[in-house]
Amino acid sequence: MASAASSEQASAGLPGSFDIPAAPILIPEGPWKVIEGGVTAPAGFKAQGMYAGLRAKGDKADLALVVSDTPAVAAGAFTLNVMAAAPVTLCREVLAAHETVRGVVINAGQANAATGAAGDRDARAATAAAAAALGGDEASDPFLVMSTGVIGRRVDADALSAALPALAAGLGAGAGHALRAAVAITTTDLASKSAALEVELAPGRTVRLGGMCKGSGMIHPNMATMLGVVTCDAPVAAAVWRPALAAACAASFNQITVDGDTSTNDTVLGLANGAAGGAAIGDPNSPEARALGAALTVLLQGLAKSIAWDGEGATMLLECTARGARSDADARRVARSVVGSSLVKSAMFGHDPNWGRIAAAAGYSGVDYRQEEVRISLGNTELMRGGQPLDFDAAAASAYMKAAAAAHGTVTIEVSIGDGPGVGQAWGCDLSYDYVKINAEYTT
Repeated sequence: MASAASSEQASAGLPGSFDIPAAPILIPEGPWKVIEGGVTAPAGFKAQGMYAGLRAKGDKADLALVVSDTPAVAAGAFTLNVMAAAPVTLCREVLAAHETVRGVVINAGQANAATGAAGDRDARAATAAAAAALGGDEASDPFLVMSTGVIGRRVDADALSAALPALAAGLGAGAGHALRAAVAITTTDLASKSAALEVELAPGRTVRLGGMCKGSGMIHPNMATMLGVVTCDAPVAAAVWRPALAAACAASFNQITVDGDTSTNDTVLGLANGAAGGAAIGDPNSPEARALGAALTVLLQGLAKSIAWDGEGATMLLECTARGARSDADARRVARSVVGSSLVKSAMFGHDPNWGRIAAAAGYSGVDYRQEEVRISLGNTELMRGGQPLDFDAAAASAYMKAAAAAHGTVTIEVSIGDGPGVGQAWGCDLSYDYVKINAEYTT
């Protein structure tokens, strides 16, 4: 991927550094195929990234475009933070007025949150400039906008608008173009995050989905500072696509946590342009809609896990599976409570199999269950069964966590709370000394 980005950088002649690694692709196995290409893997989508002088220091790329060749059905999921950023407010407005958009412009460096009326004007200027750079206007070719960076700082609207014509001219459908866009939206991320897959919706009918996201700190999304863009070439009605994105976010981005802080800018946008052809998917209960929704969910889960894996200061990814709940929603609450516990996260960093912290975190999740039915496992080590502690090899359990940390791998936790049908997963990371170091001097 890095060599593809380098070659396409040279051909585009666009400025910027793109020298960060890519996060591992963590899409679960299933009836889909992981492919290269990120947001440009689906037909009819182009992307690009460049340095536009928006970051406070350095020359890492800080401006990205993702564009569909034709108007794409658009969906969005946004932060529930009352201090929602200007781009969030504008995206909600655009999606309420339009079923389709041409693309999205994304900047890194300034969050454009808590910036008042001036920030609103800056967000609108960005979408207008993006539309103009593609030869259109906001009325016929509306754009969406996302921003990430320091809260309370406006976007440099002049620098952003001045860079967009060159960025638009450099748009391309290659894997390197997608990677450049994925790098350009990062902030404290140590790795870019993108993935793509193809899935057969029906015999002989294959479609592709691609995505990119950013996020490393201030991660505790509550949508109904992470950003995500998903592209899809299936022809799908807004009445199907929009609920599908909401459901997929509920099982993915809303199930990750790094530090318990919900950003002002959390946004996931989904664009489906129909370039794969075929009849439009209009029935949400059809087999095609269900297959598309499942593929969308696992793509977003893979991207969400890459954010937790890259959590600020993290040495490991935490994956908690909760079972036996009355509903999937209850199971997800339990799992999220466990990976969100500062005490659990600290124990993981210290390689301490202190399962009592796991039990306590599940217990304050707000889900009612009988503690006599609780079972807890850490990796392959069972720690509690029937609400009773078990004798276990603490040294082996600690070694399991040490090995995961050494490889920046995954530690799995399983919590069973009964015999109900509900199953849910959540993802997080350990809490290290470096997290405090990174955030103690974020603006200085």
